[in-house]
Amino acid sequence: MKLYDLLKDTGMKAVAMDEDREITSITCDSRRVEPGCLFVCIVGTAVDGHRFAAAAEEAGAAAIVTQRDMGLRTQLVTDNTRRAWAQICANWFGNPAQRLHLIGVTGTNGKTTTTSLIKSMLEYDGHKVGLIGTIQNMVGARALPAERTTPDPYDLQSLLALMVMEGCDYCVMEVSSHALDQQRVEGCFCEIGIFTNLTQDHLDYHHTMENYLAAKKRLFHMCRVGIVNRDDPSAAEMMREVPCEVCSFSVDDDQADYVARNVRHRADGVDFELLGVGQIGRVRMRIPGRFSVYNGLAAATACLKAGMAFDRVVEALSAAEGVKGRAEVVPTGRDFTVVIDYAHTPDGLENICRTLKECGTGRLVTLFGCGGDRDKTKRPIMGRIAAQLSDFVIVTSDNPRSEQPDAIIADILQGLTDTKTPYTVETNRVQAIRWAIANAQPGDTLLLAGKGHETYQLVGDEVLHLDEREVVAEALQTL
Repeated sequence: MKLYDLLKDTGMKAVAMDEDREITSITCDSRRVEPGCLFVCIVGTAVDGHRFAAAAEEAGAAAIVTQRDMGLRTQLVTDNTRRAWAQICANWFGNPAQRLHLIGVTGTNGKTTTTSLIKSMLEYDGHKVGLIGTIQNMVGARALPAERTTPDPYDLQSLLALMVMEGCDYCVMEVSSHALDQQRVEGCFCEIGIFTNLTQDHLDYHHTMENYLAAKKRLFHMCRVGIVNRDDPSAAEMMREVPCEVCSFSVDDDQADYVARNVRHRADGVDFELLGVGQIGRVRMRIPGRFSVYNGLAAATACLKAGMAFDRVVEALSAAEGVKGRAEVVPTGRDFTVVIDYAHTPDGLENICRTLKECGTGRLVTLFGCGGDRDKTKRPIMGRIAAQLSDFVIVTSDNPRSEQPDAIIADILQGLTDTKTPYTVETNRVQAIRWAIANAQPGDTLLLAGKGHETYQLVGDEVLHLDEREVVAEALQTL
């Protein structure tokens, strides 16, 4: 590809270079520099790519994009190499986002379920849909592994190009606050952007809730229609001074464009009436909980704004299946229930606990931990929530990463101080699950919170296999 074509919409011009020169590859990894490539210097959290700029030129890089004057013969200087890298990747793959209807979903909780629901509903209406998300990426029915919620620009644009090549007309994408802040989705204009909610998370990265919200809000500056959960306390700020059309949904506020009324909870799902302007439809969702109503409303609103007929939306939402690791009921064949859920934030844990309390008849036993190298302030908050909403709590490990598991647990236990809720501590998560199964009482609901779809545990530098479904099955065999 010509250098001129790669620089389109980046704001850069090769003043002292031949813009017709052929670029054979692009990279932001200095280890992959080869003769004829374009190398972009990214300022990372641990490593600054500018350190390798001179070496990249010596290795034969045809062009080097920098954020400052490095005195190089082949340099192209811009004020933001992250933004430039994302646009260069889009150009390299032929700007595939322009040939897809993109729907982006951001928010602390609900992204995975909402994107899955939208994909299912659009497919119900006859579309071929790609998905980019936390659990997996999908091109139609074909599943591909996902390393992070929103991929890096090169991988993202590669996925979008594959979707175009295989005939997808829609792509539904989880858009994380990190991706928005790091401008990984630059060059991806969305037909529809969705904001689910904002609760405490990722403060180790954003430092303040204001910064966290500002990152999320960037999605509404790169979409045609912004859809907002009107019941969330951050909704007003999300809707303020944004260039897109704004549409809202709600359970509590009749001023919203789409409202859920007469919500009725079932053990295996939830029913409600979906109200629009002069429209009403009865939805029977297969996923339990109040949070499922919000996820369903977000998905329904997105499909309606995408042009899907109201009656068809109601049918499709009622037909949609649940998502692995989200309020997932594990078959036990016993007189107690085991539920696996990804809840790893205070709000997520509160939502799933309240849902299971509403649906259950016996004790709620909550087993959870907190991730290492992440926001420490939420640990005692989650401990307090678990104690307030559960009848028994089992505190264990999640993904401790480089931290000591017992130190993380000590932070959690601060939230259980002075509580009357009985609890126990078992650092080893496998042993904790086995203990919970062995001590389950008739009618109990056992919640395994935090891991969800994950089938591994991050301990130090190791990735250990840990599928909670397997652990539960093995524990049941010993009863």
